Amino acid sequence: MKIRIVNTSAHNLPEYATEASAGMDLRANNSTAILLGPLERALIPTGLFIELPVGYEAQIRPRSGLAARSGITILNAPGTIDADYRGEIKVIMVNLSSEHFEIKPGERIAQMVINRHEKAAWEEVKSLNDTSRGSGGFGHTGTH
Repeated sequence: MKIRIVNTSAHNLPEYATEASAGMDLRANNSTAILLGPLERALIPTGLFIELPVGYEAQIRPRSGLAARSGITILNAPGTIDADYRGEIKVIMVNLSSEHFEIKPGERIAQMVINRHEKAAWEEVKSLNDTSRGSGGFGHTGTH
């Protein structure tokens, strides 16, 4: 699948780290380091603008290594970029650790996954079919 992209950053286009990767790494497009204090959040630019085909979305997801090692994740995860959005891709990063974290220029900050999606049409009814689960949720199957 080909996706039109404008890259105003100083970095290469997003790319898959391995042959089987689902997500492409996004890099911060900042000219100087951005310091995130504990529990602080910031909107980080990428310098990327994309044109997705109708019926597709781009999901912006946290990088597992940043989350595990440094407590850095993204808010609104996964963030959705709709096919009709033409603005710059920006990532809402948050520091959930008790230490300051520096976002260096060009640092890999998130992953972008391209997904196909369907449009739903509601069919209003008076009741739903029964299942063995029923209305059980939020831990109803136990903790083990």
